[in-house]
Amino acid sequence: MDVVKSPSKKNKFFDSKIKVISVIVLLLVLLVAYSKSTLGVVSVFRSDLLIEPVQQGDLEVVVDGYGTLISNKQQLLTALTRATVKEIVLKPGATVIASSVIVRLENPELQQLVNNAHQELAQSMANLRQLKLNNQREKLNEAAVLSEIRASYESASLKREAEEKLVVKGIVSSLTFKQTQLNERQLAERIDILTQRIDQLDLVQLEAVNIQKERIKQQQGQLNIAQSRLNALTIKAGFDGVLQRLNVELGQSLSAGQEVALIGSVTDLIALIRVPQSQAQQIQLGQITIIDTRRDKITGRVVRIDPIVENNTVNIEIALPKNLPASARPQLNVDGVIITDKLIDVLYIARPANVKTNSQHELYKFDENEQNALRQLVQFGQQAGRYIEIRTGAKLNDEFIISDLSNLRKTTTQLKVKF
Repeated sequence: MDVVKSPSKKNKFFDSKIKVISVIVLLLVLLVAYSKSTLGVVSVFRSDLLIEPVQQGDLEVVVDGYGTLISNKQQLLTALTRATVKEIVLKPGATVIASSVIVRLENPELQQLVNNAHQELAQSMANLRQLKLNNQREKLNEAAVLSEIRASYESASLKREAEEKLVVKGIVSSLTFKQTQLNERQLAERIDILTQRIDQLDLVQLEAVNIQKERIKQQQGQLNIAQSRLNALTIKAGFDGVLQRLNVELGQSLSAGQEVALIGSVTDLIALIRVPQSQAQQIQLGQITIIDTRRDKITGRVVRIDPIVENNTVNIEIALPKNLPASARPQLNVDGVIITDKLIDVLYIARPANVKTNSQHELYKFDENEQNALRQLVQFGQQAGRYIEIRTGAKLNDEFIISDLSNLRKTTTQLKVKF
């Protein structure tokens, strides 16, 4: 007769262990499958992202810069000679006209030079008057002598005519008659010589007067120079504008040529804009520029490109129109946008973070349900202000995340967007 044996406790324990191991293996398989399905997916909130659509149209390629408005017409006022600052009339920022007095200087030596020049000129003019009087007296003396000789000549002529009749009758001797003729001829010669002498005297006297007048002219010039130097102690603006800089203090001693003040025009302004060196090659003369004063926008044109690079920037000079708004003032900080080109009917998007001109970059593009964003390589072209051209990798109305996600881009290819 067969005997039924009951399972041992050892077999029951072995079966339970196999079941536990099977459950663990199954869990591991499920975990691996889940991890594979979620690999590369990161969840982000839509409110934390900057999202922009791809647009199509015309774009103006621009170069942004910053700078200041400066006077196109400036005049540097300097001390003409050594002097001391006696009075400061106006201070920087004051509006001036051509005759406005800025500073009054003092130099006693210049006043003495003017006084001496006045005296020398007065003495020379007195000498001229004395010379003219002496010339007139000399002329009168010569005229008197000539008059006497002419009288003697006329008397000799009358005597010669009388003796000419008497010598025929033998009343007057031939010798006496010849002496009378000789005397008449001598007197005629003296009249001729004296007449020539008087003519020469006129020329000599005229030259002497001219020489004295030249001396007076020279002394008048010296007086004018001394007076102009004295007048230059009163420093005036010279033209209408604004006092931009004053470099002197009351009582300060100045040397010749030392700067006193700077006057600049108020209405005639230019903009000096600094742009990055890397973008300066895009700029050409005549390009239109928009100058932003924070209150108004002014249209100008590029008139000069500085050939010198300073601190990785280049100075661009912008000519502005004559009629400027009230917000445009010298030394005002402004922003400038130089329009270098115009792109016609292109795809573009607001410039993503860290994207440069003519480069390729991976951006996260939304799917149709806008719940996931996948990495996509996009080729960019020229930058136009806050926008940049898209050459390949996108189509119209595609939406991209333009936020800086460089930390995620290296680890995940897909983003799950939460609302």
